[in-house]
Amino acid sequence: MNPTVRILLCDDHAVVRAGLLALLGGEPDIEVVGEAGSGEEAVALAARLTPDVVLMDLQLGPGIDGVEATRRIAAAGTVHVLVLTTYDTDADITRAIEAGATGYLLKAERPEELFAAIRAAAQGRTTLSPPVASRVMARMRSPRPTLTDRELDILGQLSQGLGNRDIARALFISEATVKTHLGRIYEKLGVDTRAGAVSVAKEQRLLP
Repeated sequence: MNPTVRILLCDDHAVVRAGLLALLGGEPDIEVVGEAGSGEEAVALAARLTPDVVLMDLQLGPGIDGVEATRRIAAAGTVHVLVLTTYDTDADITRAIEAGATGYLLKAERPEELFAAIRAAAQGRTTLSPPVASRVMARMRSPRPTLTDRELDILGQLSQGLGNRDIARALFISEATVKTHLGRIYEKLGVDTRAGAVSVAKEQRLLP
């Protein structure tokens, strides 16, 4: 008989947690030992309960998101984090994996795939949903995006947490020009957020 895999659920929607609890309850070798509705709660419970796997959503409402919670939990080195989410953008995938996620599953997966991924994560093995794996492979095969010197300047300012107004002042350009360059940066990097742009830029070694 396989050893029992102890699971901590983290999702800000109670109905989702209830559904997962019912679903996982039918597996004799999987035990849900706790539930968290926020990133902060997940970090605290992971430290206290030391589950084998944390099933982590990415968007968690107010407070820290799933990526930051994953980073804090993974930093301890004793608990594996398996992302279970509806988000599959390059930026989300990159940020989660860089934060230390063992695997990345989409909520559209069949229950059997989820069970297998949980068991794999408990052993430290990586599982990616097919669409996620395809995006990762495509990103690895694609050439590094080419940014202009001005776009790299703006990206550097962005990585320091500056807003559009401060970037405009630092580079002696208008806010409208900053917004135009940001749009081009997002398009080239395949992202739609500032955090995503910085994350992908670091992955592609466009930033130190």
